[in-house]
Amino acid sequence: MKVLFLFLDGIGLGEDNIAINPLATARMPNMRGLLGGRSLTASAVPYEGKRVNLLALDATLGVEGLPQSATGQAVLLTGINIPREIGYHYGPKPNPEVAAYLNKGYTLFSWLRTTGKSAALLNAYPPRYFHGIDSGRRLFSSIPLALTSAGFPLFTKDDLVAGRALSADFTGEGWHGFLGLTDTPILTPQAAGRKMADLAAQYDFSFFEYWASDYAGHKQNMPAAVSLLETFDGVLGSLLEAWDDNHGLILITSDHGNLEDLSTRRHTVAAVPCLLIGSPTARNEFTKGLIDLIGIAPAIQRSILN
Repeated sequence: MKVLFLFLDGIGLGEDNIAINPLATARMPNMRGLLGGRSLTASAVPYEGKRVNLLALDATLGVEGLPQSATGQAVLLTGINIPREIGYHYGPKPNPEVAAYLNKGYTLFSWLRTTGKSAALLNAYPPRYFHGIDSGRRLFSSIPLALTSAGFPLFTKDDLVAGRALSADFTGEGWHGFLGLTDTPILTPQAAGRKMADLAAQYDFSFFEYWASDYAGHKQNMPAAVSLLETFDGVLGSLLEAWDDNHGLILITSDHGNLEDLSTRRHTVAAVPCLLIGSPTARNEFTKGLIDLIGIAPAIQRSILN
């Protein structure tokens, strides 16, 4: 079975409080439709619907301190309680101790390579990103480090233009307005969702990283957070329309809380949502014994082998 991992950085299950939680405020008809009219908040958990299961996952993993991106993402990709092994949460980018787990063949991407399965990180990266990596001014975050360490390529601007990848904001508007790359395509959220479904159908395992959610949480910017969530909901709607539940599973989860509580600039200890979209059999098999981030990688492996 194919698996699409739609990773939303820094999204926890928060209160139904429109003053601080953009997930309770944003117009998200597609998400609400999945969840029987509920918002993606703590009060919606647990939920099992026609196409979706929603449960809460512990991101603290028994380690003191606030969960961080480097270790949280590394746990999602390895199934190893890295914060407990090294004694602390760490981020945003991997330090040598965290990077060791991502470089030594412990990751999902390494497993996929070894087992002969196809995989891709569907994000395209702009030229200046590669310049920063090559010059040493920029470090890989956990996800591209795991991918490249396993021998899979990162997608480039050429891949975006050719329709083989998506921009990190789904639509490509950031490539125009922020990066000045005006020859790149702009998609509506609905077109981006259809494109994601088409791309995911080409691989046994595909991954998309949406880091803007964590960035908006740190900025404590409610209008920006609501806007990006509403864009995401548009993508989700057309992705669901194009997705065949009998042949694939969509996983939506996160590494730590942040966006759900704009009263603070810091990460939170909130549980993170785990949404599974697909056939009831695939969803129920995936969720067996699943209580925290550690169980995600083994569950993905089981699903791909079925």
